[in-house]
Amino acid sequence: MKKITAALLVFILTALLVIPAAMAAQGTSPVVGEIQSSVSFRSQPSTTSTVYKYFKTGDNVVILEETNAYWYRVQDMYGSIGYVSSSDKYIDIIYNATIAASVNFRTSPSTDGSKIRLLNQGESVLITGKPNSAWYAVTDSKGKKGYVSTQEQYITTGPAFSMPAGTVTSPSTPSTPSTPATPSQSAKIENIIAAGMKYWGTPYEFGSDRDTTTTFDCSDFVRTAFREGASLTLPADSRKQGDFVKANGAVKTDWHQLKRGDLMFFMDYKGTKASSYAGVNKATATITHVGIYLGNGQILHTYSTESGGVRTSDIAGTQWDYRFLFGGSAM
Repeated sequence: MKKITAALLVFILTALLVIPAAMAAQGTSPVVGEIQSSVSFRSQPSTTSTVYKYFKTGDNVVILEETNAYWYRVQDMYGSIGYVSSSDKYIDIIYNATIAASVNFRTSPSTDGSKIRLLNQGESVLITGKPNSAWYAVTDSKGKKGYVSTQEQYITTGPAFSMPAGTVTSPSTPSTPSTPATPSQSAKIENIIAAGMKYWGTPYEFGSDRDTTTTFDCSDFVRTAFREGASLTLPADSRKQGDFVKANGAVKTDWHQLKRGDLMFFMDYKGTKASSYAGVNKATATITHVGIYLGNGQILHTYSTESGGVRTSDIAGTQWDYRFLFGGSAM
């Protein structure tokens, strides 16, 4: 267990903001994994699926679920969701629970065990076992091993994973069959983003054929992501997509106020400096580009052959910051 660093603490706090609503609703804690050696971040749990990028040693991700014996579904620090190998050669779970209220950290699974120290509210720990129904075996951020109460008032755990061999787990309650629920708004947004990420690296072509997915221009890409991810067919060009979003509800002219999955609209490129856009009346400027906001200052889009096609870009302090006109939800 590695000592917690400032960067990792920021990542864990960020994870609390970007994890799917379903996890938050269940009151679960982020399960944080650390990359042990370079591994591909893929669109599907398969070695034949699209590679979004490669994680490097030391990168941290939130593990959303154990998809099967070979893959984890994970979320990176920018909020992008995909899959990585679950082999311990590539990833190691370093935190899977959060202390909900101050609790004694003991040397044995009993109130008779010596008190090591008091674990404080908000600390991240790794549950390594459950010797009985009342106690978890845990490792703290400094690598110290001990035991804490399993009571929910003291510790919040992450999604259910296979416990280490020889530990005790409570049997799960079988789910009752029911009519499939309609996907929530947040689930639709994640589906849209996943549909877009699937086309990572697809070449850019201005005026691309709307009936194929071999190339995209900006509006064609956005339209495809929404059609495949949410069964919503948007207008075919960026200006009409802007009109669609305006008609759907209030829009924001400050991109910092946008939500994950919102569309972003931009004016013509005039340069890489903020001064190049001084004096422009953005209220009347023409839309020439559109992309999907990912949150955390990132946009998913495609804009030129030279950039490599579908990709993500940072917004703050770049042309995308200065060219931004407005944004909002198309849902």
